[in-house]
Amino acid sequence: MSPSRDDLLRWDREHVWHAFTQMAEYEPLLIERGEGCTLIDVDGRRYLDGVSSLWCNVHGHRHPRIDGAIREQLDKIAHTTLLGGGNPTTATLARRLVEIAPAGLNRVFFSDSGATAVEVALKMAFQYWQQRPDPRPKKTRFAALAEAYHGDTIGSVSLGGIDQFHEMFRPLLFDVLRMPIPDTYRLPPSVTAERALDHYVGEVERLLSEHHETLAALVVEPLVQGAAGMVMHPSGFLRAVRELTRRYDVLLIADEVAVGFGRTGTMFACEQEAVAPDMLCLAKGITGGYLPLSATLATDAIWQAFLGTYAESKTLYHGHTYGGNPLGAAAALATLDVFAEEQTLANLPAKVGRMSEHLRRIAELPMVGDARQRGLIGAIELVADKATREPLPWTERWGNRVCLAARKHGVLIRPLGNVVVWMPPLAISIEQLDELANATEAAILEVCGG
Repeated sequence: MSPSRDDLLRWDREHVWHAFTQMAEYEPLLIERGEGCTLIDVDGRRYLDGVSSLWCNVHGHRHPRIDGAIREQLDKIAHTTLLGGGNPTTATLARRLVEIAPAGLNRVFFSDSGATAVEVALKMAFQYWQQRPDPRPKKTRFAALAEAYHGDTIGSVSLGGIDQFHEMFRPLLFDVLRMPIPDTYRLPPSVTAERALDHYVGEVERLLSEHHETLAALVVEPLVQGAAGMVMHPSGFLRAVRELTRRYDVLLIADEVAVGFGRTGTMFACEQEAVAPDMLCLAKGITGGYLPLSATLATDAIWQAFLGTYAESKTLYHGHTYGGNPLGAAAALATLDVFAEEQTLANLPAKVGRMSEHLRRIAELPMVGDARQRGLIGAIELVADKATREPLPWTERWGNRVCLAARKHGVLIRPLGNVVVWMPPLAISIEQLDELANATEAAILEVCGG
């Protein structure tokens, strides 16, 4: 006998420990089905998926092309290890990723989440400097931006700079050199918008000039810092960072877990400033939001440092049971096929333009300090004072209250503190974008007043 609706709701509340959720305040919402950009709960209520089921769904739910590829792979094999062996589907995916990635990233290490993709990159960078032909054993440290978020493993949390998430774990973490967040909305005192790029690039250069001899790598979320509140970097910042890391002989790790696969308007955010990093971390949209899979792409130079006899112990001793599994690889290959077949990127400009129109209107609301955008990523920052940009107390959960109100209008979105985030599937229609915007605007007015 199947469990009843009430059984499911009770079990969800009593047994499931939800991520980033205060369970003392949790109210169950069980999504049972999906259709395109729509989610349907156990009561049959329909919601527009305004955050791509946590930034990972690309072409919509139950896309026939991806569903079919997974079923076809199931008729062959669902999982086989990559430790000492391989499979045709994963090998094909590796080739496809190399073909579309920035030039020079010819080696692909598969794992199973964004955090592990970053963790792999950290280990690769550290080990590379220890065992390349001319070792640099002092290069053991890492640099990252303030308010960075790179995942929830100990290594990726060490890189992170969001105190609310990470401060509790400080005794477990390794020390990281921190650069100011290149925020174009909340600028430092005396720094104008016109001078922002030079200011932030100067801060990066100061750090590299002082610490480059001990720095293994600098890690950055290209163009947009996601969990920081969708903070948009000044145009040209990424390119300047690439040039500086080359000048000071520091590896550049680009974490495109959130911004990759079309989110910023191009397949990869790095493309917009013609940047080829030394390592590229991918996850979330790689399978269209279907299955756990991630990849860390590296250059031939890094790869060569790990080659040798077994006795030399140059092997990368790191691996994940399901890393590169053929079922996930099949979903990823189908996702790339849909990008080509449906001209997903070519169809984005009209959607990006419509989102811009809505954000300009919403930016005029009294409690909205900033409404910013990069590609099909939108962020609406609620503030206590529009003129001074005084932030709202995070404990009052204004962003969360707006998102709960939007749910009543049939839209599911999630906040980052007091920043309301839009990151819908790239397959969203113009009409659905209108629905997303209208529901958000109505929710802001209901919660915050006129």
